[in-house]
Amino acid sequence: MGLTLSQETLSLALRDPFRIARSAAGEGTRITTVIVELRDDRYPGVVGVGEGYPDAYYGETPATMEVVLEELLSGIGEPELTSAGLVGATHAMDRTIRWNGAAKCALDIALHDLAGKVQGMHVHRLLGLPAGGPPTDFSIGIDEPGVVAERARRAADFPALKIKCGSPADLVTLRAVRDVYAGPIRVDANTGWTRADAQRLLPDLVDLGVELIEQPFPPRAYRDLGWLQDRSSLPIVADESVVTDEDLDALVGVVAGVNVKLAKCGGIGPARAMLERARELGFRTFLGCMEETSVGIAASAVVASLAEWVDLDGNLLLAHDPFEGLELGPDKRWQPGDRPGLGLTRRAA
Repeated sequence: MGLTLSQETLSLALRDPFRIARSAAGEGTRITTVIVELRDDRYPGVVGVGEGYPDAYYGETPATMEVVLEELLSGIGEPELTSAGLVGATHAMDRTIRWNGAAKCALDIALHDLAGKVQGMHVHRLLGLPAGGPPTDFSIGIDEPGVVAERARRAADFPALKIKCGSPADLVTLRAVRDVYAGPIRVDANTGWTRADAQRLLPDLVDLGVELIEQPFPPRAYRDLGWLQDRSSLPIVADESVVTDEDLDALVGVVAGVNVKLAKCGGIGPARAMLERARELGFRTFLGCMEETSVGIAASAVVASLAEWVDLDGNLLLAHDPFEGLELGPDKRWQPGDRPGLGLTRRAA
């Protein structure tokens, strides 16, 4: 019988509207994410839980995930639930299908959670990684400048804020945020700027104390990204331009940093490898997330020690997180705890 997998699609409300430059009309009030449960008949009663965030921008939906997960499950066989066995499962998934990061992510996280539970230790210990990492920032979506500023004021205890940009009101919004928040501001345009936008805004961004600029231009606009990095004292960080480790080489000498996300690259194992290789290539490393539950955030926190900047707040954006067990410390660092696996449980309905 081997491994068996079940899939559940969740539609979850957001605490506040969360829109980015790529959002379609009407989006930004709910998210769709996929939770999987993995069982191995060698270990009766033990269940590994995983999550994949199907983003249509990368060609994934819950329906595509269901099909791809069946193929991935067949492709990995019955891996040993050890750190070496998990690496082997990552390679087996890559041999089975090249892309579909959300589907890979869901299965990869479930495998790690299952392995940790079987081994009786937290996943970060299983992988030999330090607990914790840099504190997370807090993200605020595009809205009226006064609304964004009020949300920034409410989140003023976070050590950095990530402000979504890509609208005509970007500069007014950032000034309104600076009026109520003294800490570092990270700007994320989600492909929403042109060269003219960037050239016009850059001096003001420097004056406002912005820490970095994330993905100002479309994914393959390497010349534009390099053009801006050459003119910018602020680091330019690629996000939509860097989905898996295959994208890293093309960005060497183009941007200063890269944003690694488990849902893009395929889970804990691929994210670790990608962060390590990015650092070897000289990139500054940013660990990001989607609007995920604590399952995706806890899995991301496993590799947070490999990142310079951390944006792991997806579960904090939800009106109700279906999972508990991951704690945010007063310094805004995620506390993994000592329970085996990812240390999470499902909240009562």
